[in-house]
Amino acid sequence: MSGKKTTARPDPPQYPRLRLSAQANTVLRARYLARNGAGTIAETPRQLFWRVATDIAQAERRYPPPGRLPHAAQRWYECMARLDFLPNSPTLMNAGRRLQQLSACFVLPVEDSLASIYDTLKHQALIHQSGGGTGFSFSHVRPHDDQVASSNGVASGPISFMRLFNLSTDVIKQGGTRRGANMGILRIDHPDILDFIALKQTPTEMTNFNLSVGITDSFMQALERRRTYALINPHTNKPTRWIPAQLVFNRLVEAAWASGEPGLVFLDTINRANPTPCLGMIESTNPCGEQPLLAYESCTLGSINVANFIAQSAAGPIINFTRLADTISLATRFLDNVIDRNCFPLPQIEQITKQTRKIGLGIMGFADLLIALNIPYNSEAALLTATALMEFFQSHAHLSSVKLADERGAFPAYRGSRLQPIHQRQRNATVTTIAPTGSISLIAGCSPGIEPLYGVQEVRRVMDGVVLTSLHPAFLRRARELGLNLESLRPDLAASPSIQHVTQIPEEVRRLFVTAHDVSPAQHVRMQSVFQRYSDSGVSKTINLPATATKAHVAEAFLLAYRLECKGLTVFRSGSREQQVFSCSPTQPC
Repeated sequence: MSGKKTTARPDPPQYPRLRLSAQANTVLRARYLARNGAGTIAETPRQLFWRVATDIAQAERRYPPPGRLPHAAQRWYECMARLDFLPNSPTLMNAGRRLQQLSACFVLPVEDSLASIYDTLKHQALIHQSGGGTGFSFSHVRPHDDQVASSNGVASGPISFMRLFNLSTDVIKQGGTRRGANMGILRIDHPDILDFIALKQTPTEMTNFNLSVGITDSFMQALERRRTYALINPHTNKPTRWIPAQLVFNRLVEAAWASGEPGLVFLDTINRANPTPCLGMIESTNPCGEQPLLAYESCTLGSINVANFIAQSAAGPIINFTRLADTISLATRFLDNVIDRNCFPLPQIEQITKQTRKIGLGIMGFADLLIALNIPYNSEAALLTATALMEFFQSHAHLSSVKLADERGAFPAYRGSRLQPIHQRQRNATVTTIAPTGSISLIAGCSPGIEPLYGVQEVRRVMDGVVLTSLHPAFLRRARELGLNLESLRPDLAASPSIQHVTQIPEEVRRLFVTAHDVSPAQHVRMQSVFQRYSDSGVSKTINLPATATKAHVAEAFLLAYRLECKGLTVFRSGSREQQVFSCSPTQPC
């Protein structure tokens, strides 16, 4: 692995004016702005965006002049400075600096041998050190107490090795700025599945991992028919026993209701959409679940803040699709260039990533967009808006990738891919993804991903204990316009994420400012399924439930997600963990 030489850059342009919130400045100072040898901040936010834009623009030189984007650095700088588009955190942190590792997501293989497991452990450490997150499937590891012929001993099973990966994450900080993140997946038919499901019922277990169960179509069929299904030893590929599907599903529901984990990943649904089955089956995702990847594959993500694309018309607020189309084109090209500028942590990762050239362009600020359009999140109009927006988004992202393929060539694994028979010659095997956008949405000053507001007053715990409290700016504006007494409202806003019971607030305002707990589990899943329909990869969305939600609500969400062809699902019931990222009060979960 070698760094890329960077040259001194001129001062960034002064246009456009940066409009960063206090929260954005806090996050930028803590994580993103370059520091000198003494640890002192050595750049401004404007210089950060210019550093990233000029570095990524250097990739244009790789291609013949007719295909180069004129004034690329200037255009990308303006896009970021307006907070219209931001790439994933490693690109913001590392582009134009010594590390130059620009990808957020990696999947590493875990095979059933000690050598493979410890090789992967070393590779995980290198990726975390460079600022990336890792996903693993532990499904190939033989179950505990299985015979090991080479040593005449017994196997310790996948969970014991997962603890090793978790411990390694504890001692390495990603790029010196944030703690590592992992996804651990075990197939539903692995003999150790019940132990895996119960793993995070102990709060101190696997604190650096998100866990998901790999669900298969055959399991869901057995569940529907109330039958047993086989648990398969991956070492022998033979059944070890048969177990009622309903029993396992009930355990899943109970665990998710109690702690928010494990989530579900629908493996057969994912592989039906795998663009390059000739390169292998997909068995795992990145830590947040939105990016299914092959072994050693990586992906670079970026998101467009759709709340910035509101225009006023005679009929009222509308989406400015013309400006959005231009931004989609710029962002798609930017992410493709990131692959060329990336300094990958392993040669295997560089090889497979450049075969598929997967990118993940998505959106953030969707809840803010709906509020600006006067559309409640929990309405049919919101689903129709999501459909129109994402259909437009995906078609224009694909068109941009097709144009790049005309200029630069299709991704090398195009022959034999699912795109070849339909003559869709793209530069990138995948183009669209819906990521959670936790940190970059704070920088952009918008709602994260496609989530509804968690609360009108929102408390977010980030960066190893930093607590950020905010009142939604659109609610603040309306409250002031209506002459509401904010100080008298604050106790109600801190007591519950929902404002539906606060009668001092006019009904039309309550109806518009819908929060996560006002949305039914079915509506959450239906919204996710709309975005999944127009996403090449997956969708990161948490089905946030109130503390009063029942296990039946969790079961309903799981079953509906499978029927609506989502690629995965995570639920979280408020108060089910001592620490949670979002709440409406600094002192208590709500």
